[in-house]
Amino acid sequence: MPKNSMSVGEKIKSVRLEKAISPADLAGQSGISEEDLAKVEENKLALSLGNIINLAKVLAVPVGDLFGDSGDSPFCIVRSEDGAAVSRFSSAYAKSCGYSYQGLGQQKRNRHMEPFLVTLNPKEEQEVQANEHNGEEFIYVLEGKVEVSLFDHKGILNPGDSIFYESDVPHIISCYGEEPAKILAVIYAKPEMIIL
Repeated sequence: MPKNSMSVGEKIKSVRLEKAISPADLAGQSGISEEDLAKVEENKLALSLGNIINLAKVLAVPVGDLFGDSGDSPFCIVRSEDGAAVSRFSSAYAKSCGYSYQGLGQQKRNRHMEPFLVTLNPKEEQEVQANEHNGEEFIYVLEGKVEVSLFDHKGILNPGDSIFYESDVPHIISCYGEEPAKILAVIYAKPEMIIL
């Protein structure tokens, strides 16, 4: 499978420049601060999937394009040995929002879902902001413990547990405890978000 050497931050900047959108406009329309957008484009900050979905919507590109995963095939197979490159935020000094991810839908064209294998890292001292965006999400816990917050509901998910919710509900999905957790996350982009 072809690998794109451009990081997510570089791809966001490239698309923004190609579409002649100023950093202030992209930040304002996506709900991300201009300061954070600059850090993303410099590979100094890794955003949450929710923020990347919002950026893709404003940039009018499929989410997968920001990961270098523009599809041209009616199917996609991801081999376990292809799973080494987790997170396209390639900078060693990038501050993470608490997780890294690997897209599992590369090469599938016209997709309505974005599947990811996500590693959630133990929380740092930073305050995590709730995400919200169009669509639906399904989370299945593979390893570790995961804390979910939706509206005023808080709970802990263990391996084998899952949650399915509307993504426009403010939500936080984070690692619970001192050990990393691994989840399978599938994000469904509602028809108004599909860009063919």
